[in-house]
Amino acid sequence: MDKIVMPPGRRTALYLRVSTADQKPDLQYDGLRGYAERAGLVIVGDYCDVAVSGRHEGRPQLNALMAAARKRELDCVLVWKFDRFARSTRHLLMALEEFRHLGVRFISVQDQVDTDSPAGRAMFTIIGAMAELESALISERVTAGMKAAKARGKHLGRPPIRRAVVAEIEALAASTDLSIRQIHEKIGGKASRGVVGEITKRIRSERPTAL
Repeated sequence: MDKIVMPPGRRTALYLRVSTADQKPDLQYDGLRGYAERAGLVIVGDYCDVAVSGRHEGRPQLNALMAAARKRELDCVLVWKFDRFARSTRHLLMALEEFRHLGVRFISVQDQVDTDSPAGRAMFTIIGAMAELESALISERVTAGMKAAKARGKHLGRPPIRRAVVAEIEALAASTDLSIRQIHEKIGGKASRGVVGEITKRIRSERPTAL
């Protein structure tokens, strides 16, 4: 039996996502398959995440799609809309940058973006600028908020640990061989595990070693 050779540059994967188990991806499937047929793209696989938030890190089908792209098993990724694919502007930009590096074309049907076209490449630049602006605005808001809080005399950072709690941790660290986790449980969570660890390590490093 002769091996079927796919046309170069046409191996296309569909990616779809629905937010709840009750939703059906039929509209996305129909739209994407119709677009692929009109554009002469050959669908070699489809990946659909069901009942997974767009902001959720663990989307197994998206992870599988990215793995296939890294293995050079496809030439094009076709999605219905940006928000069906990306968790955020930053995530979209990172994915598009990786696709560009891999030589994978990316098409969003409803957003009318195709990274193989001049307009699509321009959109990629715009998205990058938007991501930088978003990051700068967040940083600016955080800085302004910290300055305003400081001006009102509000303490910044984690609240100070009461001296009695520090003394309790020091005593347990010095007089027992309890682990950091056990000391944290012993004091009933009155300090974070990280603080317990810092104090315990300090006290035990100061203990004299046996001759």
